[in-house]
Amino acid sequence: MQLSEQEINRRQKREELMRMGIDPYPAALFDVNTTVADIRTAFHTIEPEQDLSGDKRWGHVQLAGRLMIIRVSGSASFAELQDSTGRIQVYFRRDDICPGEDKTLYNTVFKKLLDIGDIIGVRGHIFSTKTGELSVYVKEFTILNKSLRPLPVVKEVVNEQGEKETYDAFTDPEQRYRQRYVDLIVNPQVRDVFVKRTKLVNSIRQYLSNKGYLEVETPILQPIHGGATARPFSTHHNSLDMTLYMRIANELYLKRLIVGGYDGVFEFAKDFRNEGMDRTHNPEFTQVEFYVAYKDYVWMMDTIEEMVEKVALDVAGTTKVTVGENVIDFKRPWKRLTMFEAIQEYTGVDVSEMDEAALRQVAESRGIKTDSTMGKSKLIDELFGDACEPNLIQPTFITDYPVEMSPLTKKHRSKPGLVERFEAICNGKEIANAYSELNDPLDQRERFEEQLRLAERGDEEAMALDEDFLRALEYGMPPTAGVGLGIDRLTMIMTNQPSIQDVLFFPQMRPEKKLEQSSESDFVAAGVPAEWVPAVQKLGFMTVEQLRTANPNKLFNDLGGVRKKLKLEVKMPALDEVKNWTGNS
Repeated sequence: MQLSEQEINRRQKREELMRMGIDPYPAALFDVNTTVADIRTAFHTIEPEQDLSGDKRWGHVQLAGRLMIIRVSGSASFAELQDSTGRIQVYFRRDDICPGEDKTLYNTVFKKLLDIGDIIGVRGHIFSTKTGELSVYVKEFTILNKSLRPLPVVKEVVNEQGEKETYDAFTDPEQRYRQRYVDLIVNPQVRDVFVKRTKLVNSIRQYLSNKGYLEVETPILQPIHGGATARPFSTHHNSLDMTLYMRIANELYLKRLIVGGYDGVFEFAKDFRNEGMDRTHNPEFTQVEFYVAYKDYVWMMDTIEEMVEKVALDVAGTTKVTVGENVIDFKRPWKRLTMFEAIQEYTGVDVSEMDEAALRQVAESRGIKTDSTMGKSKLIDELFGDACEPNLIQPTFITDYPVEMSPLTKKHRSKPGLVERFEAICNGKEIANAYSELNDPLDQRERFEEQLRLAERGDEEAMALDEDFLRALEYGMPPTAGVGLGIDRLTMIMTNQPSIQDVLFFPQMRPEKKLEQSSESDFVAAGVPAEWVPAVQKLGFMTVEQLRTANPNKLFNDLGGVRKKLKLEVKMPALDEVKNWTGNS
């Protein structure tokens, strides 16, 4: 592993601490008795030069966190400590840290062996500086973790207009999503997104629990993938010697529980779909599904409105949420349109009576790519996604879908050819999908068989036929309303995040590219003497190809400095030799 100069330096400091008898990773607990947020709440305003050393509570604080700024001076120094709730200034004075003759703890440990990113515990009291800065006066400190990698240094300066400007921020999405732990350290606002996500989940859980519904768990590994139209991930169970699928939805299992006699069940489910990744799709995602007996999809629309309005109030404190350039209002009631009304409103075309050939023609006229695997349902879905969805910014219910699009949904009570289904669309994307659930086992079998025919035509997202689920329906499922609500997409809206990756701690990523590095023998073959290879690599030329791009004059000058830094006792090469290394001889 190629270590940077800072990484080497930190490892040396770790060894030095251990030689001094200081464990950089102690096992004993550090008894934290307050947080930065507690302190800032208690001292919302504070006068300059206040000293609370005699206060019963604030005269004896114990705080732990990560050093984010260190400003070392002579016998007194300042630093900034960051815990999970915020940052605060901490003050170290040599004679307080080391009251006796031995000043090693301050002069050596604090000033020379601590780095930004190290985690420490401090004991002391609250005070304010001459300028009124709320601070902790440190009487003792303990090293709790020696950080071996340097953090990205985010610099803030105040410009001539008095505005804060940030430099070198950790903003590259690839790095942020792959190293979320670093993102959370240096970008505190990111932590707030995930706090709000938890509030959102808790709000929904509280709403459903207060209704008397039972929170349950259903299998993630399933012998048959069902409950949605999607391509599954598959795996092999060695003991049973059978293929299992990671669930694409938990619908069919939750309905089995309604058959079993529960009036209402819900589950926060991790689901998995082996499909593309983009701004609103991740292969692993979270949704809450719930099913309530003796209800229908009209009741469920009212329920979703009420629940999501409550979520907005709990998370944002208002029903109005800013998302990009839009202000979305979740206040009830939401707009309601049938699917055919929506398509006609945004295309000017009435597709309600069209057959497959006519639908294909309309889709292709709008530039939608079609193929022979796409039946009526797929074509209508593509038309709606292309023409309508992007225009539905405010929360809107799209109702009454064609029967071909909804294999698990009860046929409409008054509109032949349609089913009792709705999708809630917001900010141009579906956030919820709900049905009056199909509970006729013979009708359900026919719908599954139609899905099998679509699969034979090549539709990889068609549903499989689940004989056990059909058996459950034959025992009798009461009239039921069911819904799936996407937690990730709703969180994106409630926290004004542009990508699903911003609301997942660890989104799926492509494999990390390994740093290419030529071997010593490769450099020697290119003309670099073996004793000079470490110096060449120190200058950042990790491959022979990179070395070939170097400016030989600059490389020659830089080698002198690196030779001194690495203490290489070798003769300097001639400029012509260096030109030969770079292929410029």
